[in-house]
Amino acid sequence: MLDEHHAILQAIARSAIENALGGSASADESAAWLTVPGASFVTLSQNGKLRGCVGTLEACRALVADVKHNACGAAFHDPRFSPLALPELAGTDLHVSVLSPLTPVQFTDEADALAQLRPGVDGLVLEYGHHRATFLPQVWAQLPEPRAFLAQLKHKAGLPTDFWAEGVRLKRYENL
Repeated sequence: MLDEHHAILQAIARSAIENALGGSASADESAAWLTVPGASFVTLSQNGKLRGCVGTLEACRALVADVKHNACGAAFHDPRFSPLALPELAGTDLHVSVLSPLTPVQFTDEADALAQLRPGVDGLVLEYGHHRATFLPQVWAQLPEPRAFLAQLKHKAGLPTDFWAEGVRLKRYENL
């Protein structure tokens, strides 16, 4: 995705949060590509630390609506954090990720799955029974080794880090 598109999406996300806090911000939403269905994640950070992250894995509405929804979700509904307050907004960094469609990873066992992961490229969804979690491609910066990346994704899903069983499903995506 072009840098100018990222700038537009970030302005839309920040405007949505500011307006939800009672402000009157506006952002240009006139580009035709914003009306195409898209899946996005909005990540908020303060002083380099996560402050909220909410997203959609599959395109189910116009990208502009998805970004607004996820921006407000990250600011006010991420259960790991208290809702963002207006005085915090100025010191909050915001990143919008637009995701490619999910594609299943076909593998025979955990070693095969690990060998197929592309550090720095793949976002990954892990599913097993009612357990489900995802890591965006950016998480590779903190967990650059595939085994550690997958272990922490299992932990996030509520599974032991050494868990593996028939029935584990993996899907990958990329940032556009």
